This record gives sequence, structure tokens and C-alpha cells, in this order.
Amino acid sequence: MSADKQTSWSYTEGLPTEDEVLLRARERSYELGVATVSPGVAAALTVLAAGSKAHTVVEIGSGAGVSGVCLLRGLPANAVLTTIDSDVDHLRAAREAYAEAGIPSNRTRTISGRAADVLPRLTDGAYDLVFVDADKPSYPLYVERAVRLLKSGGMLIINDALDKDRVSDPAIREETTNTLRQVGKSVRENEDLISTVLPTGDGLLLAVKR
Repeated sequence: MSADKQTSWSYTEGLPTEDEVLLRARERSYELGVATVSPGVAAALTVLAAGSKAHTVVEIGSGAGVSGVCLLRGLPANAVLTTIDSDVDHLRAAREAYAEAGIPSNRTRTISGRAADVLPRLTDGAYDLVFVDADKPSYPLYVERAVRLLKSGGMLIINDALDKDRVSDPAIREETTNTLRQVGKSVRENEDLISTVLPTGDGLLLAVKR
């Protein structure tokens, strides 16, 4: 990345001003050792959620509530967010963040369990938006399932799609990088999806189901 590009990236990541709710949620995520979305990605999630006008949303990986709060702030007042996480402490932190953000409890559903086990129990073609931000080795499975869950016109958002700029370098053959590279390829080649990649954060792969 050129110096100008790096400066522009840093500038856009530094633009969002986060309130006390998000700052406290980030503090809890650090205490729990949870990797959460960058400020740039957090702001993008709110904008994308608002533009999608989604009413039914699935989040794979709670991020201790940072991403969930940002999604909910962009969604309509009657939208419901379903968050899946295998760690009960992460979900507890997410619920705390939702409460501090003033989100009514009937707008969130937190499910404790492995996403690989939970996702098959959700209804295919019933969701407007799916956000994937969990364990990278399972991304291929999560993305395959997410596409099945989406309605026509629904949006898929995949975080960390560029794997800290490693995906674009063919010389890097680390397992995680190869997995994310393959996920990007499968999404691009899926005729049921219209997709693009944004360089925000560590990369957001966006796709809309035809």
C-alpha cells in the first residue's frame, strides 16, 4: 500500500466518533479477549443496515456487542437481531451492550452454541441480512449456510475478508489466508450473488442474493 493509500485508510478509520456505549462495549471485548470490528467497519455496518431496511438479521459471532449495537442502530425499530456465539460470556457482554444502547429486549435474540449446530435450525430464505464475523476456518460453512438463510434481495456481509492484506498476495499460503481467499472466490463465482469487496477495516465482502 502506498503512503497516500495508507493515510487515506487511517483517515477513514479515524472518522467515526463512537459514543460511551460503544466505547464500554469495546472495553469489555478487550477484557474478554474478543476481536471486534474496527470503528470504520462499525460505521459501515450501521449504514449498510440502514440501507438494507432489513427486518430479520443473523449475526455469527457476537463481538461482545459492538457489531450488534451498530447493526441495530441502522435497522428499523421493529427489526430483530439474532446473535450466535459459542461463548456465554461474550453473549452476556453483548446483552449488556444492547441494554446500555436502549435496545428493547424483544429486538434481540442471543443463542449460545456452535454456529455450525445452530444455523441449520434457522429457517432458510427467512432473513434479510447475515453478518459473518467468527472463527475463520469455519467461514466456508458459515457462508454456504448464510446464502441459504437469505431472502431474495438479502445482504451477506463477511468481515476480515482481506485477512490483513494477505489475501491479495498469492505468495502467502497460510491456512487462514487460503480459506478467506477461497471464500471470496466462491462468492464471486456464485451466480445467485452480486458481490464486491470494500477495503474498510480488514476488508468487508458484500453480496446481495438475486
